[in-house]
Amino acid sequence: MVRFADGAAVADNRNGASLSLSEEAANILRRLILLERLPPGMPLTERELSDALGVSRTPLREAIKQLASEGLVEISASRRPRVADPSSAELADALRVQGALEALSGELACVVATNAEIQEIAERNAEMVARDATDDPLTAFERDMAFHRAIVAAGGNAALAETHSTYNARLWRARFMSSQRSSARAERNAEHDAIVAALSRRDAPAAAAALKLHLTTAVTNIEFALRNRAREAHAAS
Repeated sequence: MVRFADGAAVADNRNGASLSLSEEAANILRRLILLERLPPGMPLTERELSDALGVSRTPLREAIKQLASEGLVEISASRRPRVADPSSAELADALRVQGALEALSGELACVVATNAEIQEIAERNAEMVARDATDDPLTAFERDMAFHRAIVAAGGNAALAETHSTYNARLWRARFMSSQRSSARAERNAEHDAIVAALSRRDAPAAAAALKLHLTTAVTNIEFALRNRAREAHAAS
């Protein structure tokens, strides 16, 4: 565990010798950003982060560069990094692109996926629903993202999968924020069921439509979350 400045403990997800120090640091920072223990707009001070994460500045700088390439960190003209704080309009634009990518993946999966791949997607969805009552929010979210990655993988298009991965990294915090809305899990489950049903029928138009709708719902949830955050900030000021 890494204990951060606010006293919160965050798992570092080490995987033996398979991860470099910079990759480990990037994984930890990614989760701190996701959980908003490093909130949007917060400056990233090398000395403080180096001490908190227990790594030297060289791998920390590499980790920050990686997160900047994913759009989670912004680096100013003076080379000072801070946590990215995209507007709702920027997030909505990126989610529309992500929706188009996932819709195309669904169409392709209906044509080229094996029965085993379709079954795996259905099983991931069933497990997510079964564990809804016991999973913590982060675990539930990671199951959700694994479900979507399985659909993209089943589409069998490497270029599409690479582009999807880039956008998913950029939208990771926003999609987590979307999943935290009180009604989001029930809504997500119903939309996932529709996606699985279309894939199981090999109905490409229905799969594409269900996936686009699912990402449209995410836009609505994120806009709601951002408005709620703005109200809370105003009330606290």
